[in-house]
Amino acid sequence: MTTSMKKIALWVSAAAFTASFSANVLAKDTIALVVSTLNNPFFVSMKDGAQQEADKLGYTLVVLDSQNNPAKELANVQDLTVRGTKLLLINPTDSDAVGNAVAMANQAKIPVITLDRQASKGQVISHVASDNKAGGKMAGDYIAKKLGENAKVIELEGIAGTSVARERGAGFKEAVDAHHFKVLASQPADFDRTKGLNVMQNLLTAHPDVQAVFAQNDEMALGALRALQTAGKTDVLVVGFDGTEDGLKAVKGGKLGATVAQRPDQIGMIGVETADKVLKGQAVPPVNPVALNLVTQP
Repeated sequence: MTTSMKKIALWVSAAAFTASFSANVLAKDTIALVVSTLNNPFFVSMKDGAQQEADKLGYTLVVLDSQNNPAKELANVQDLTVRGTKLLLINPTDSDAVGNAVAMANQAKIPVITLDRQASKGQVISHVASDNKAGGKMAGDYIAKKLGENAKVIELEGIAGTSVARERGAGFKEAVDAHHFKVLASQPADFDRTKGLNVMQNLLTAHPDVQAVFAQNDEMALGALRALQTAGKTDVLVVGFDGTEDGLKAVKGGKLGATVAQRPDQIGMIGVETADKVLKGQAVPPVNPVALNLVTQP
């Protein structure tokens, strides 16, 4: 080998070493986000907020959709345990059922942070969410402000078994008791717009004298609104929860009476911020609250 060829070989070798070293130095840690469903704009906003913060902080974010199925959720977490995931952010499909997934992550020594919905079992380092109980009462107090005491109301509940549905329902019940509402019906519509429409149509047949509807999320509120419009009932006050883009648009347009607005993007962002602190060995609070505000018609 000539001297010139030896120099070229050394340069190539040095370049390869530098590239390899740089790749290792710049390699991003992977954190995972397991979402209950991406068929809901609220959770899409949560994912987008998490992605924005992960990009900002230099993490690779893997997002998996559980499609509102606890079995799919468990399979997602099982998959992540063998993919080098450093930390798991999870938005549970069901607060009780998710315990198995959390336990699996615990066994794999992967720290867990819950978003929006709590886990009833397993070791969770931190929970990032709005005060759903306070929000439920906020919605009920607004109905009382608009309609007075003894209003006749219907409640559309979220997915049974989720901490969110329980907490929003508990907060609304406080308002029901305080303002002596007559609850004509309280029935699940699973946080789904189409189910909200169908359930409301059925309930209207039995309770045509309803004065207000509290739906535990904007999707159900918009479904209920459609059912009321179809039935020609324009004088029923509908209050939602979440502050989604469609929900806020309906409030601004004078269709929804109000929505208790969360910041799902902030839940995702704060989740990743908390993950960053955990991975750096910093202490984090057991609960990270995200502010709520009531958005009403202008």
